[in-house]
Amino acid sequence: MDTALNDNNQSVIFSDRKRYLWLTPLIISGITPLTIWLYFWSGSLGITLFIPMIYFFVFIPVLDMLIGEDPYNPTQAMLDDMEQDSYYRLLLFMSIPVYYASFFFAAWFVGTQEIAWWALIVFALGLGTLNSVSLVIGHELGHKHNKWDQIAAKIVIAMVGYGHFTLEHNRGHHVWVSTPEDPASSRLGESIYQFLLREIPSTFVRGLSFERARLNKKGYGFWNWRNDILQGYAITLGIAAVLIGLFGPIMIVFLIVHHMFGWYGLTQANYVEHYGLKRRKLDNGKYEACEPRHSWNTNHIVSNLISFHLQRHSDHHSNPQRPYQVLRNFPDLPTLPSGYPGCFGLAAIPPLWFRVMDPKVMAWADGDMTQINFCPKKFNEDHE
Repeated sequence: MDTALNDNNQSVIFSDRKRYLWLTPLIISGITPLTIWLYFWSGSLGITLFIPMIYFFVFIPVLDMLIGEDPYNPTQAMLDDMEQDSYYRLLLFMSIPVYYASFFFAAWFVGTQEIAWWALIVFALGLGTLNSVSLVIGHELGHKHNKWDQIAAKIVIAMVGYGHFTLEHNRGHHVWVSTPEDPASSRLGESIYQFLLREIPSTFVRGLSFERARLNKKGYGFWNWRNDILQGYAITLGIAAVLIGLFGPIMIVFLIVHHMFGWYGLTQANYVEHYGLKRRKLDNGKYEACEPRHSWNTNHIVSNLISFHLQRHSDHHSNPQRPYQVLRNFPDLPTLPSGYPGCFGLAAIPPLWFRVMDPKVMAWADGDMTQINFCPKKFNEDHE
């Protein structure tokens, strides 16, 4: 319970009913040690190493379906107090050592046990999926201007080796979101696999160009210790060197698979967050300001808890500095059919994704084809 002033300057008592549910991401890190324990308990059955994948792509979507959505918004009287409450920021910082401990425990397991190659790959894929939450934590911290938040973001993102993310996301994606110019905004008719081949290399190059320009403006070259992107990748390489030194070449395979599927976790999120939506281009050649309607939203409780409210993406893009705990729901938003894990599974089968989502995009555009971010091939096919 806490107190705040309402609009009439009267003291009122309020409570964030999800306050302690935000501990969920920390609890989720326990899936990895649980999986390893079950592996030993079962007599080294490789099939137990499917648990992280099953948890993310089956268990969470089922919980989302059973428990449902929560459209609840903090009242205006609560917003300022919740934004200033250090508890929510502390949870982000607490998550970093917890996820790193889980990651190192998994590395020890892979490096010291005789695991079938297929089971190792499955386990690394599942672990990479779970640890893509590190990018969610880094995303939240990376939007803040505080020095320590920025450092923490760099450290946690290094877990999956995506050091260019914060710079590219803030200066690229948030500027060009829901436009054809943004490689991190998916297009109607574009499968997630086509998007993957466009998004990952393009955002990497764009991130490097932003950092090169930033350093040049300060009179420094790209190959400089002040380079934020190189600092992030140095942490990743340092961790890899230690693990390879301790456990041998098997770590190379483990880390490559783990990191790549961590990247893919971000790709899946980017794919579903803006699919087909397009901001209108104004007469002056600029795009209209990003509004809540330019991002797909979902209020599914469980998947929102494990992603620090990332799925309230509509408010996030309209107010990037707003902390996760006070992101709001709005009426008449474009809405996904499930939380992110369920949508990721749907997107993995493009014909099903198109069948569900393309009519939603068309309804959102209300017949105005100029408001749809088309895949060029799909646009040409529809207009032949």
